[in-house]
Amino acid sequence: MSEEAVYDIFVIGGGINGCGIARDAVGRGYSVALAEMKDFASGTSSAATKLIHGGLRYLEHYEFRLVREALMEREILWAMAPHIIWPMRFVLPFHKGGIRPAWLIRLGLFLYDHLGGRKLLPATRSLDMRRDPAGKPLKPLFTRAFEYSDGWVDDARMVVLNARDAADRGATILNRSKVTSARREQGAWTIEVNDIESGATRRVRARMLVNAAGPWVDQVLAGAVGKNNVHNVRLVQGSHIVVRRKFDDPRAYFFQNPDNRIIFAIPYENDFTLIGTTDRDYTDDPRNVKISEEETAYLCRAASEYFAEPVRPEDIVWSYSGVRPLFDDGASKAQEATRDYVLKVEGGSGEAPLLNVFGGKLTTYRRLAEHALEKIGEAIGGKGPAWTAKSSLPGGDFAATGYEAEVRKLSSAYPFLAEKHARRLVRLYGTKAPALLGNAKATGDLGRHFGSDLYEVEVRWLMEKEWARHAEDVLWRRTKRGLYLSREEAAALEDYMTGAAASSAA
Repeated sequence: MSEEAVYDIFVIGGGINGCGIARDAVGRGYSVALAEMKDFASGTSSAATKLIHGGLRYLEHYEFRLVREALMEREILWAMAPHIIWPMRFVLPFHKGGIRPAWLIRLGLFLYDHLGGRKLLPATRSLDMRRDPAGKPLKPLFTRAFEYSDGWVDDARMVVLNARDAADRGATILNRSKVTSARREQGAWTIEVNDIESGATRRVRARMLVNAAGPWVDQVLAGAVGKNNVHNVRLVQGSHIVVRRKFDDPRAYFFQNPDNRIIFAIPYENDFTLIGTTDRDYTDDPRNVKISEEETAYLCRAASEYFAEPVRPEDIVWSYSGVRPLFDDGASKAQEATRDYVLKVEGGSGEAPLLNVFGGKLTTYRRLAEHALEKIGEAIGGKGPAWTAKSSLPGGDFAATGYEAEVRKLSSAYPFLAEKHARRLVRLYGTKAPALLGNAKATGDLGRHFGSDLYEVEVRWLMEKEWARHAEDVLWRRTKRGLYLSREEAAALEDYMTGAAASSAA
């Protein structure tokens, strides 16, 4: 067992909330360590609908504080990371006798436009779907629609870039490292961490423990911390399907279903359409979550109510499912449970404090981290001021509207790159793309070709800079090349990464 290190804060959980808190804390001057038992964003944080949005439907549940905070965050996050976050227009079709009357939708969108200090995002407008291209893939029943603004995010990349920035600022970041015990001793926490792959165990000390384990937050309390009868979160399963591109328009669709739920149909990775999400209570281990036949049928049926050409199960090229750890507020339906986050500090006088993080969503992770730091400051003493609102995530240090200019710069510096490849590299790595490509003068300089436009130089970057250890980390979280590589190509990538990891450890 390795020697004890001493930190101000130890964070359990490498999803968006844990990585966001670690980044904010180390940037204020706290000493920070974070442990994630699997890969970053391997749970809920990479299983979202991938939107930076206010949550239009939350207005129906009177979640005005959450919606306002989320609306205000859209442009802050876009400015922080314009490579992985960008604006998207959403088309909300409706018809006479539909689920919600037009006046109610218009009222909701009026609030949506004015609650959150919108500056760069365009306002809502009405569409005549008989003339607008957005009506083309839909059934002729839908003659009217509203179009409004929200944002898109590469969710898994947002998580790993928060982890990367935290590490660059001095945090100790451990992935595939499970906290096996956490106990209070002499006014601090003694924490034991097991490296899942090597089996090595380390012991550290921390003045404060942050439990940001997402769906496992109660399991951490019951297991590592040793509490009994813990029940703070309501686990709600959300599943998505990906099909071949259903429409050419760059806009997304917001569909209302007869059961009062909604789904989105969103342009995805250029060649596909993402459809989701479902909302149903989940009682199994979150590690076992996968889309059910019932959910698949539901999403196909709901989308087919709108699209002229139906969505069939055989059209699905990929699906994913995650478990949202919503704070259990006693709501009767999964879709009515609060999406707001709840932060609770435990620990009496003289006891090392514990902060438990319940709920949250991608859009409000930065504000959640700020609120967490307020509670941390109250518990163990404050350090520096809030700072992340004006910051950039790695690779995001360019103008919010400057993506096209960055693509031109990269294409000029590396003229051998295909345009699609250059655009993808800027989308994933922003201003870091030239560092990734290095002195390459031709495609042959990019190293081994694994399939699609994935080359050795990018895989090595992801292993060295972003903690990727397996093909799944690269193909389904750091990039989405898994949609394009064959099983044989994916297996060859796994073999390569296993060998590269072994040689670097030797």
